[in-house]
Parts: sequence; structure tokens; C-alpha cells
Amino acid sequence: MKRLLCLAAIAAALAGVNTTAQAAGVEFSVGQTGEETQTYRLGMKFDWDKSWLQSDVGRLTGYWDGAYTYWDGDKRSSNNSLSFSPVFVYEFSGETVKPYIEAGIGVAVFSHTQVEDNKLGSAFNFEDRIGFGLRFAGGHEVGIRATHYSNAGIKEPNDGIESYALHYTMPL
Repeated sequence: MKRLLCLAAIAAALAGVNTTAQAAGVEFSVGQTGEETQTYRLGMKFDWDKSWLQSDVGRLTGYWDGAYTYWDGDKRSSNNSLSFSPVFVYEFSGETVKPYIEAGIGVAVFSHTQVEDNKLGSAFNFEDRIGFGLRFAGGHEVGIRATHYSNAGIKEPNDGIESYALHYTMPL
């Protein structure tokens, strides 16, 4: 019940964000860490509505990503995090299916400073991501993403943690 209330609060907060970007969709993600902790992510994407380096091959674009992640470990290693990232996307040309690659660096705040045996050192961490996937006509998207969290040596210990996830974005 506590998780559902948290998810509802995050979704409501993200829906109320006032930005010049276009709301792109709601993202659902399921992943796993290297030590087999499951991750569940709910996020909102806001397109920048800009593109650069447009050619016959594709274009560079991006989006803002805000998300809540639940790290489902045992009692000592379960955790919650909120993150916010600008993400650059290179979208290849296509008519009904557009492959893409993405990369971004943002920030995250964890409810505890430990996930599994990894000591994060601080609740504040950076979120680095790289991924690829497919965008379909109508705005649906599926992809695979690797995300790394660490505090960049701001505070010791700085073990960091990675999550490898499948994601689906439903257009708004």
C-alpha cells in the first residue's frame, strides 16, 4: 500500500509539472541489478520539441525524464529513488518504426544509502544511462537501458549500482 501511495504521489507531481516541453508519455520499466535485485520504474517523459543534425539518416533530439524507482530487495536492501535527467536521443529515419540510441546524465535521490551490499555514501547520486530501442507510429516505444548510479566521489564509500531494464513508453 505504501508503494502504491508513493507511485500515485509521484505520478500526480509529474503530471503537474509546468514546462514548455511537450508531454511525450508515461514510461514503465522492469529491470534487475547485477546482484539480482528487481527494479520497477514509473516515469514521465517530456519531449524537447527540438531536433538537430537532421539528415536522411536521422536526427538528434531529446527529452526530460522524471521517475520513481522501487528497488525490491530484502529488508536491508530495498530502496526508493526519485530521478530527473535530460536525455539525448539519436533517432534513425523510418516510416512506421524508428530505431534510436539514447544517453543522459541526471540526478537521483535515494531513500537509503545502501542497495544490496553497495554503499552509495550519500542519498544524492548521479544517474548515467545508455540505451537503445524502437519508436513506433503512434508514439509507443520499447527499449533496453543500462543505468548507473553513484555520487561521483563526493562522499565515501561510493560503490555505485547499475540496473539493466526493459522499458515501455505509452504516449499521452
